[in-house]
Amino acid sequence: MLDLALRDVKERALESPARALARFVGPDVLTVASAVLCVGAGVLAWQGHRWLAVAAWLIGRLLDGLDGPVARVRGRDSDFGGYLDIVGDHLGYASIPLGLAVGIDERATWVAFGALMAAFFVNSVSWAYLAAILEKRGAGAAATGELTTVTMPPALIEGTETIVLFGAFLAFPFLAAELFASMAALVAINVVQRLVWARSHLTTETSSERTPPVRAGHR
Repeated sequence: MLDLALRDVKERALESPARALARFVGPDVLTVASAVLCVGAGVLAWQGHRWLAVAAWLIGRLLDGLDGPVARVRGRDSDFGGYLDIVGDHLGYASIPLGLAVGIDERATWVAFGALMAAFFVNSVSWAYLAAILEKRGAGAAATGELTTVTMPPALIEGTETIVLFGAFLAFPFLAAELFASMAALVAINVVQRLVWARSHLTTETSSERTPPVRAGHR
């Protein structure tokens, strides 16, 4: 929901650090380091080190935000980099709730964890397949001039909201069941939003016609 509004702010804020980092490290290294830190946050949560887990998560997200600007500074912005980035993101999205569920090991937490993973699964299909259709119709990232690898249709829960909610998971593990269930419900709204958008736009045009561009989100 907030990603588009914050995108220019983020790009300006990260421009100088990216130029400094680009002299020493490549974007793929930052992407992998981000994924390692986010998995590490899940391990730390499992072991009960909640504030270290929060720090690992936030540093991982910072590195994730820097990999794209560093790639552009180096002239190495690539489809593989975008693919590696999204795989790394989802590795963290799975590891942190799993680490918390294993560490808490209560029935309510496991049930809420299952609901959250189910919501993530359906949400990923909802945006990924829609993004593929938009690319097929020539209304993807290249057509709209976006910095993301593919167009990701907007929704209630995007990257910014995910950072905040996962930070809350790690900071308040005693509320994990309630927070998991709440995020699952919010992510389900994403799916409904995209279904409504797709029903409005994808059934009124032939396969040879282009769908109007949509704004991009992070998730």
